[in-house]
Amino acid sequence: MNAPTNPGSRELLRWQSDLTWSLFEYHLERLEAEDFLWEPVAHCWTLRPDGAGGWVPDWADTEPDPVPLPTIGWLSWHLGWWLGVATDQLRGRTPRERADVRWPGPGEPAVAWLRGLREEWTAAVDALTDADLARPVAFPWPPDSGHTVAHLLAWAEAELMKNVAEMGQLRLLRVAGQRNGG
Repeated sequence: MNAPTNPGSRELLRWQSDLTWSLFEYHLERLEAEDFLWEPVAHCWTLRPDGAGGWVPDWADTEPDPVPLPTIGWLSWHLGWWLGVATDQLRGRTPRERADVRWPGPGEPAVAWLRGLREEWTAAVDALTDADLARPVAFPWPPDSGHTVAHLLAWAEAELMKNVAEMGQLRLLRVAGQRNGG
């Protein structure tokens, strides 16, 4: 991964994205279908079959206290939701609604879906110019917040890092539990 030549540009943000995603690939390559819906504690958010061949994420419009521990499946759906909406923003499309985001299911379908969303995201980022970074955006903030495309790119990378760490930790805990008879 080459270092960016202009450290204050879109190029730097893309470099950071590539770095974070390369760390994510370590876990994506090792995820098994059973990892996605594994619930290490009783108080979890996950995805549940909807009876029609799809999946419905656990959700609350007001964050509960305590916050439920999300499963890898829920985290992958959540990552797909916000990354898709962020890509919509970059492409000038009407952002998709949370309820319209369809998780494809555990295992390879989810991994392939995430990789596809990543390809769409990087293509949208690559199409930006440095001047585009100053363009105002709404998601995930109120429309009049003053946030720009540069803020959106930085926020997306922070979200990605957080989701990657959470998914990786859950995968490692599950593997460790299997090895210890749990």
